Amino acid sequence: MSRVLVIAASLRKNSNSDRLAEEFARGARDAGHEVEQLSLRGRHIDYCLGCLSCQKTGRCVIRDDMAEINDKLAACDAVAFATPIYFYEMSGQMKTLLDRTNPLYQRCSFQRVYLLTAAADDSEGTPDRALAGLGGWIECFEPAVLAGSVFAGGVNDPGEIAGHAALAEAYALGRSL
Repeated sequence: MSRVLVIAASLRKNSNSDRLAEEFARGARDAGHEVEQLSLRGRHIDYCLGCLSCQKTGRCVIRDDMAEINDKLAACDAVAFATPIYFYEMSGQMKTLLDRTNPLYQRCSFQRVYLLTAAADDSEGTPDRALAGLGGWIECFEPAVLAGSVFAGGVNDPGEIAGHAALAEAYALGRSL
């Protein structure tokens, strides 16, 4: 049994990427894993100051919701990020979260990382830049690897993902953990 953290980065209620996160989490639970879901909606996450104090102390000097999120990331075996695609890239709130994980270098245990994305554009390459950005982050956390991704294209309005094949893909990916 793995400890799985699913982070939903959309700030919109009933978002399409939130639905992907829910299905991934359901699949992982059905496979017998311990799953925690966390939404960035309503969370306060400031930008990284670049002071590198965290490299000495293992903690960020900024007092916001990232300390709790970093503790959860440090303790999980697998993490799934769900984000809408904005301008062919991950959402800004997800990028800000990734930047603030610098204190984890000395204490993370996750080895598998997943990306779940949703976008209005349904072109095959739509999530490529988000995957590349997450890939750069993953390289900093050896031995972590990108273990899978799901893309739901052609969804724009909240809840429009209902019935989309990507929901079944997200469930199957979570179940395959």
